[in-house]
Amino acid sequence: MTASSDRRSKIWSVVRVSSGNFLEMYDFMVFGYYASAIARTFFPTGGEFASLMLALMTFGAGFLMRPLGAIVLGAYTDRRGRRAGLLLTLALMAVGILSIACVPGYKVIGLAAPLLVVCGRLLQGFSAGAELGSVSVYLSEIATPGHKGFYVSWQSGSQQVAVMFAALLGVLLNSRLSTQQMTQWGWRVPLLVGCLIIPVLFVLRGSLQETGTFLARKVYPGTGEILRSLGANWHVVGLGTMLITMTTVSFYLITAYTPTFGSRVLHLAMVDNLIVTLCVGASNLFWLPVMGALSDRIGRRPLLLVCTVLALASAYPAMSWLVGSPSFWRLLTVELWLSFVYGSYNGAMIVFLTEIMPANVRTTGFSLAYSLATAIFGGFTPAISTYLIHVTGNRAMPGVWLSFAAAMGLLAALFARPYEEPAAARLGAEPESA
Repeated sequence: MTASSDRRSKIWSVVRVSSGNFLEMYDFMVFGYYASAIARTFFPTGGEFASLMLALMTFGAGFLMRPLGAIVLGAYTDRRGRRAGLLLTLALMAVGILSIACVPGYKVIGLAAPLLVVCGRLLQGFSAGAELGSVSVYLSEIATPGHKGFYVSWQSGSQQVAVMFAALLGVLLNSRLSTQQMTQWGWRVPLLVGCLIIPVLFVLRGSLQETGTFLARKVYPGTGEILRSLGANWHVVGLGTMLITMTTVSFYLITAYTPTFGSRVLHLAMVDNLIVTLCVGASNLFWLPVMGALSDRIGRRPLLLVCTVLALASAYPAMSWLVGSPSFWRLLTVELWLSFVYGSYNGAMIVFLTEIMPANVRTTGFSLAYSLATAIFGGFTPAISTYLIHVTGNRAMPGVWLSFAAAMGLLAALFARPYEEPAAARLGAEPESA
């Protein structure tokens, strides 16, 4: 195979493996963008704050299933192969998005409506528990030597495409439909669009090949062995969880929470908030591969340390400046700055996480760490931010929450070390890029 054809094959593999990751994030973004409309449809309580909190807690509830999905589906992927795991998670995601898109409202079927929505979110969370880990590990194992950071960054890059697509669709819908129409049925349109994408994604992922690194391994661990290895490496999973806390809190703060924060807290037009979110997605998509490639040259740790310090120093002051005189341009400025910090940090962090995990439990360990961080901290960022503003009256409190996440990332970046596999375990395996 020539160098150019091999490069095209690699690019096509990146597109195919990242496609399901796009669907997972697209669905989560749509739920976050239209949390207010979903609250009125499925959680009518008579109080606007209570309904919104129920919808945001349902958004977060999906993340509670991620650790379980990480263990069950991650173990399946480490035992049966990267390709098999990617197809299974995509199938489960498809069922979850279909259930939410098609469920009638509370006025039609009563209590069954919110229960079915919660069940759909839990299934989505379960499948997403191993999705990110499976995609990241696959990309790290097909990466060419010296370019692992660049390759793995496209796991997050596909998420930004989902953010942009969901935001652009939201801008179009809000410009064509009235507020009443969006609340009544317009919010379902993006979910139904996601359903139409599902068959295409199955075709794309169905043609994936198994990674050479996985096929070359002489021993494939069973579930019991994987769980024992996770227990023996609990400190690595803990550090990974701390690393990801910075990523997941900042990501959901500047994407899923932006439309709600902009409209409910800053009282800006919904179209303006979605335009800002669209710009944030584009900014993230630019910085992630750029900084992933930079981490291949200067190392992961320098970027992790610099970005966490920047977040600690600027998150609350930037939010205070924004809420002092809210406007479209101030919101855009703050969000793009936080996007730069997020993209620079995550471009190095995702590949670093694959490097600190033992090879035989790489998918499970990665997925569990990511899922714990998202379940405990990141997934509830919209709900926590809303609650902190409500109880303190300080509209800049999301900056405090982000600062806490940055402190966690800083500590983990100082102590985490890449995993060095024993020479005997590498016999017969293809060399992996550093």
